[in-house]
Amino acid sequence: MIQSETLELLEWHRLCQHLSTFAATKLGARASRHLPIPDSRAESEYLVKQTKEIYELENRLTTGLSFEGIQDIGDSLERAEIQGVLTGEELLAIATTLAGTRNLRRVIDNQPDFPILNQLIADLRTYPELEQEIHRCIDDRAQVADRASQKLNDIRNDLRKLRSQITQKLQNILQVKYGAVQEQIITQRGERYVIPVKAPQKDAIPGIVHDTSTSGATLYIEPNSIVPWGNQLRQTTKKEQAEEEAIRRLLTQQVAAVKPDLERLLAIVTTLDLASARARYSFWLGANPPRFIQREENETITLRQLRHPLLVWQHQHEQGSAVIPVDLLIQPQIRVVTITGPNTGGKTVSLKTLGLAALMAKVGLFVPAREPVEIPWFEKVLADIGDEQSLQQSLSTFSGHIRRISRILEALGQGDKEDSLETKRQGDKENNSSFSLSPHPPIPPSPPLPPSSLVLLDEVGAGTDPAEGSALAIALLHYLADNAQLTMATTHFGELKALKYEDERFENASVEFDESTLSPTYRLLWGIPGRSNALAIALRLGLKPEVVLQAKSQVGEASDEVNQVIAGLEAQRRRQETKAAEAQNLLQQAERLYKQVSEKSANLQERERSLRASQEIAVQQAIASAKGEIASIIRRLQKGTPTAQDAQEATNALNQIGQKYQAAQQEKPKAGFMPKVGDRIRIPKLGQTAEVLTVPDEDGELSVRFGIMKMTVKLEDVESLDGKKPEAIARVASKPAKVTPPPQAAPAIRTSQNTVDLRGKRVADSELILDKAISEATGPIWIIHGHGTGKLRQGVHAFLHQHKRVTRFEAAEQADGGSGVTVAYIE
Repeated sequence: MIQSETLELLEWHRLCQHLSTFAATKLGARASRHLPIPDSRAESEYLVKQTKEIYELENRLTTGLSFEGIQDIGDSLERAEIQGVLTGEELLAIATTLAGTRNLRRVIDNQPDFPILNQLIADLRTYPELEQEIHRCIDDRAQVADRASQKLNDIRNDLRKLRSQITQKLQNILQVKYGAVQEQIITQRGERYVIPVKAPQKDAIPGIVHDTSTSGATLYIEPNSIVPWGNQLRQTTKKEQAEEEAIRRLLTQQVAAVKPDLERLLAIVTTLDLASARARYSFWLGANPPRFIQREENETITLRQLRHPLLVWQHQHEQGSAVIPVDLLIQPQIRVVTITGPNTGGKTVSLKTLGLAALMAKVGLFVPAREPVEIPWFEKVLADIGDEQSLQQSLSTFSGHIRRISRILEALGQGDKEDSLETKRQGDKENNSSFSLSPHPPIPPSPPLPPSSLVLLDEVGAGTDPAEGSALAIALLHYLADNAQLTMATTHFGELKALKYEDERFENASVEFDESTLSPTYRLLWGIPGRSNALAIALRLGLKPEVVLQAKSQVGEASDEVNQVIAGLEAQRRRQETKAAEAQNLLQQAERLYKQVSEKSANLQERERSLRASQEIAVQQAIASAKGEIASIIRRLQKGTPTAQDAQEATNALNQIGQKYQAAQQEKPKAGFMPKVGDRIRIPKLGQTAEVLTVPDEDGELSVRFGIMKMTVKLEDVESLDGKKPEAIARVASKPAKVTPPPQAAPAIRTSQNTVDLRGKRVADSELILDKAISEATGPIWIIHGHGTGKLRQGVHAFLHQHKRVTRFEAAEQADGGSGVTVAYIE
């Protein structure tokens, strides 16, 4: 009973109503409005995982999870089981539900990384053959189709012929007896075809009068000539109805035969829709998945920026005020939290917010708080919130509170009995096993932990004499500290503020009050008890100062000093929060500057890479051009018998080519620089920029500083900010030696002595031939391996790659065989 009262006090039904608006089917909406609360932690964890998978799946899909076509067919299944005949609409609803469920299963089957959802639909049967049979027999208008049976098709053909004959006969009568007819129309009365005849001319068309107009001027007569056809039409219509009912009965029997599977299908679809509603509602709230913690393992309750979900809905849909979040960080040793502060400050809202957060986590909903969301799994959530005055039961406010608190304690006692019985069963089991298996006496069980219940008390001890109410509240909170996992209570009693300093299981919190505006800020402050603001408010509202001074004297100096201490703590907290906000701003600025510097550095590196790439391209082009010129010289020498004069001319040409490209390359490097004291330089190895403190000495070392650090670096390890390398230190010498460039070596020319033909050889034989040729070579060798399958070329390249004397190898010029010949350069 008390748990039902708690749900009413926390307005759980309103939250369920909001949740139902996110369901896609009537089944899901009904399940959302009557949301069951799990009895075990394992079930809650399963529901949370289920919500997570649906949440991730809907984020992955472009249009979300579709429940199109799925309807509530539960009543139809019940009627089918008791041999009732389903209508065409009911049969079509079953068919569309089967199709919608199959599409739903197909979407989940395509996402194998969701184990819980795939396990849920593993045994789902959608009976495509039943769906096809229903669509074959029932058309889109929910009528039995002609194709349902040959007999029905024949009957309807007969009906069409009879109607055509009757219509044709009546048309003839209308033309012949046009003077006696009121209107040239054919109509029906009582499923009989009739024509409107003027009352005075009724004898002109003998027949059966089936109806009369309101004025009596028109008679609706079925001519005698078509009466036999009308009788035949009615009989044929009865046959049609009987055949349609037989077809629908047969389909109903097929539905009844698979009723258990269809009921399971409805249960699975409802579960998926309910999980989808939880995920969509959680997304709308901006909530995060909870993690159930074990407080006995020293884990802290962490609910930062926790918002009341009903207030969020009110703000979004009912133009309510913005929701002010609260922070709940409760250490593992804390069992009781007392919240003090002025009325309308948000104490009760804090209680309800925590209660709803605990219930939302239990049913698999995400909690509207910032990550991480860490909360215990509470077996029971019990609350005494609000006023329970009752004139009918002669209950005062105090009596109403006491009766509800008594029910809370009784519920906790039941939990204690269940825990003690379970402990006794476990103890008996251990005793029996120890007696039979071990000669040692059994180890006594550890004392049971407090039941995992959350108790929420509003204005504990209020409604009676303050002294007695305070004493009762203290005793009650001590009892709850021993018998409940967490209790949160609001109070105005100052004595309860001191419990924190007597028992480490107690903690103080308060709602903030702005004296300048005489209004609460709805912020929850931890570790600081609330102070009385009644006298300050009374003075600001215009109460005579002498009355306020007299009241202060009645309160006493001790109380005034306590209020001053609390005020000082609040001011200190505000200063710390201001400094924390400033530090946060500075951190954000630093992060922004770091991002800008990183982007500029990345741009510079990208520019440097592009410059290097362009330089490499230019060098490769120059090398390719030089190779082309050298190759032309070689081909000219190979055309005939080379003479000494030809060789000298070739050598001169090669020297000219070398000087041309060497001169071109010498023009490209940047001019060097020499760092001076005060210059900014870059140290690439460290990725830092530094300030020069001393010029380089004879050994090329200089002192630099970056940040607060000083160090000595080599001159070759630094560069200017624009990428220039430093100039070398000129050493004192008697006379600079004249450096003469080495003569350009003549290019190697392919001859029969430096050419190895491996065509037709195996790879193993080729390696022996190559090893011998490389050991005897004094320059490059040309290896002919051909194209073929490519295996010989691969083997040759692999051998050359691992040979120590081979510096490099490459494909020969096109004139020398191209990719069918490899040139290996020997050191």
